[in-house]
Amino acid sequence: MKGIILAGGKGTRLGLLTSVLNKHLVGVGDRPMIEYPLSTLKSFGFDDISIVTGYEHVGIIVQYLTENHDDLNFTYKVQKEAGGIAQALGLTKDICKNDKLVAILGDNYFEDDFNGVKEKFEEYNLGAMLFLKKIDYNDDLYYVDKDGIKRAKYGIAELSGMEAGKGRIISIEEKPKNPKSNYAITGLYMYDSTVFDKIKKLKPSWRGEYEITDVNNMYIEEGRLGFNFVKGFWSDMGTPETKIKTEEFLRKKSKT
Repeated sequence: MKGIILAGGKGTRLGLLTSVLNKHLVGVGDRPMIEYPLSTLKSFGFDDISIVTGYEHVGIIVQYLTENHDDLNFTYKVQKEAGGIAQALGLTKDICKNDKLVAILGDNYFEDDFNGVKEKFEEYNLGAMLFLKKIDYNDDLYYVDKDGIKRAKYGIAELSGMEAGKGRIISIEEKPKNPKSNYAITGLYMYDSTVFDKIKKLKPSWRGEYEITDVNNMYIEEGRLGFNFVKGFWSDMGTPETKIKTEEFLRKKSKT
């Protein structure tokens, strides 16, 4: 199984912090942002990790990781344009070949330790596994897009059968206007090797991107999509607000 960090994009939501620096090297707390997804992949047991990043700052990413992580082995893929999570993941096909993978977005922080989840994925012979976090129906869930439309900030999973203890995801919508639940899909994914065949079938969405949500819905159609609930703190760190939110959590955690 392969471990992958998707660290592309221009990070424009962080303003001047990313004017000359890759977003994933911006400091969050006492360390660069990329250290947190690295820690998550290490909790899965990976020491060989692939990094997908943009061409603008690939050199400094390589320099930083080489100088500070001689305990890990890295391979790199360069994203020429920001075309969505699925497009970035598709660049790793020749690295993963016929292997399964765990992919994490480079701006996601997870408190949870995911030790043992790989074994669960193998045991149930799933094609994909998503990691869901229950979000309150308030400002944590919504944002207003460039057209003035109020939308959920995340992909949202609709669940069925939870009352019988046999819950399953029956649909996923990407940033819907009227979310069917408050279960957000976090930036952590597990896939088998058929994910690359599914990515090939994608067409750009209303956002002009190749959506990982469309890939996940293909797994739903096959009946091969599982999920795991995120119990601890989770946040992306890609906006000033979520960066501050994560730093506040880290400060409180350091005092306990």
